[in-house]
Amino acid sequence: MAVQHFPEFRTGKVLATRFTGTLSERHGETLERIPVPSRLVDWLADNGLAVDSCDQAQLDRARELREAIHAAATAVANENPLPSSAVQVINDRSTHGLASAVLTPQGGREWRLASASVEDALSVIAADAIGLLSGEREGKISLCASPTCRAAFVDTSRGHTRRWCDMNTCGNREKKARYLANKRKESPPAN
Repeated sequence: MAVQHFPEFRTGKVLATRFTGTLSERHGETLERIPVPSRLVDWLADNGLAVDSCDQAQLDRARELREAIHAAATAVANENPLPSSAVQVINDRSTHGLASAVLTPQGGREWRLASASVEDALSVIAADAIGLLSGEREGKISLCASPTCRAAFVDTSRGHTRRWCDMNTCGNREKKARYLANKRKESPPAN
């Protein structure tokens, strides 16, 4: 049996935008980071939302939530009204699970899923998205300046001037492309 290799998950500080990052390069060569149900189980476990299992229908609902969050975040970043279909999906997923916030001994917050089901985990992600989209979180929702990425992220920089979803991926790629373009302009043509 061949071992399947999947792309690494993107990291970030905000659960909802980390989740939208499971699909990257939305305007280029799209990269799906949760192509199979077991990969969603892995992502949820990596983000403190361990579930017992996932089937294809649950993966489809997760992807629908992911795209709804991305659509709503894009609208907020562009100062447009929230798409009603995205709001409906986010609200539906928020109310279809049973999860509780618990205080850790270190003073942090963790989520406790009632049944370790995908629905419980999606309700946590949807609740995080609601907090983000309603402005309860510090920072500004922005879109990556990379024309192929356009991922939503929370800009907490002073003056809200951050341009890239991740400096180690999009930022470096764009800066390298600009450097190489400038180098070609400076180099005399070969004879």
